[in-house]
Amino acid sequence: MKRRPVSLAVRLTVSIGAVITVVLLTFGWVIERSINNHFIQQDVDELNAVLQALKHTVATLPDGSRAADVRAMFASAVSGHHNAQYRISTLAGSVVYATPGSNLARFAKISQPVDQITVDTVSIWKDHNETYRGAVIQVPADSHTGMEVLTIAVGTGINFHLHYLESFRNYLRVITAAACLIAIFLTWLAVHQGHAPIRRINRQIGRIKSDQLHIRLFPDAVPVELAELATSFNQMLDRLEDVFRRLSDFSGDIAHELRTPITNIKTQTEVALSQARSVEQYREILYSNLEEYDRMAKMVGDMLFLAQADNKLLKPELVAIDLEAEVRMLFDYFGAWAEEREVALEVSGGPVSTLGDRLMIRRALSNLLSNAIRHTPSGETVLVQLEKMAAHAPSTVKVLIQNPGLAIPSEHLPRIFERFYRPDASRQRSGEGAGLGLAIAKSIIEAHGGTITVSSNDAATAFEILFPGHN
Repeated sequence: MKRRPVSLAVRLTVSIGAVITVVLLTFGWVIERSINNHFIQQDVDELNAVLQALKHTVATLPDGSRAADVRAMFASAVSGHHNAQYRISTLAGSVVYATPGSNLARFAKISQPVDQITVDTVSIWKDHNETYRGAVIQVPADSHTGMEVLTIAVGTGINFHLHYLESFRNYLRVITAAACLIAIFLTWLAVHQGHAPIRRINRQIGRIKSDQLHIRLFPDAVPVELAELATSFNQMLDRLEDVFRRLSDFSGDIAHELRTPITNIKTQTEVALSQARSVEQYREILYSNLEEYDRMAKMVGDMLFLAQADNKLLKPELVAIDLEAEVRMLFDYFGAWAEEREVALEVSGGPVSTLGDRLMIRRALSNLLSNAIRHTPSGETVLVQLEKMAAHAPSTVKVLIQNPGLAIPSEHLPRIFERFYRPDASRQRSGEGAGLGLAIAKSIIEAHGGTITVSSNDAATAFEILFPGHN
């Protein structure tokens, strides 16, 4: 089973909480390092003070001083540094002086002498549960005093510092943990409050039903981050409302279109059964019913074709098509009907061709041409213009089907290709087709990668088709 994605509140809380935790831990580490460095510097300063005092004592030793006097002078050389330990020895290893209670012999042996005591040259060691920080310095021989080269090991106890740092570290852990928990909780509250507009929008959306598609969100009443979401949702509602309206109109139109032939068949059958009739009369009634059946079958076939187009199931078999030849063949097909209506048919422009399914293209042109003939007044001409658009890349061909007649009102033009749509809803539908011809033509043209547009004025109505060209 697929796991549900983690909520945005949890994601934001965890992310911000992790950042706050890292910042607090880094801050605590910096403070701890700063305090530790401060203690190290204090120890270095103390060690340097002790060393300077010892060096001064070495330099001021009287000539021929007795060993007891030398030890006494070294014992009193350092004052005010009760935590300091030092050991003075010769290169041969004999001890000149060592502070009581200290054991710096091992440290003096394993540590390399340094030139000066700094933060980087001090070392740490342990002795009898006491931790020291110190260094080893060699004092050169002094010919004036007769003092040979001395090795001075100095150290200072740092247990107090270490205990303080450990206590501070534990305290810092507790404070950091508490601060992180408080920060995460406050972050969750802030995120929860920040998501309030989303919850409000969700409640508004939840109240929208199929009969309330007119309700819209107000982008100006939400935070700027949600304004685009509100606008997109409103646009989706516009599309849904349009689809519901078209579906409702479609249902009403198809019920009306099917009711007429069914009523005709039922009425004619009832009349035929009301009394005995001759074979010829029954044959005429059956022929009339057959016409109604043909009308319904064509309507159902057209609807199935449009359903295929809506689901992208139209698969044109592409061949080279001479559009001028197709138009002239349709002129021959509609010639008798046009002559009966006293409408002339004319084609202009050079030969142009496109790749497409011949039967589909012929059906689309037939629907447009029959529509043009139907709405052309007697004595006028339906003009078909063919043109290769040289300025377009890739190559494009244009087919313009133009007929004079009453202008289609501008408010109807955007819906002219909708199914069952007629600009004048009051007109009788019988004899005018089911209102699917233009929708089918548009579906076929778009399935071939083309476009169709319509324009209308008091002079003429024109359908302009653009097909991909074929050389």
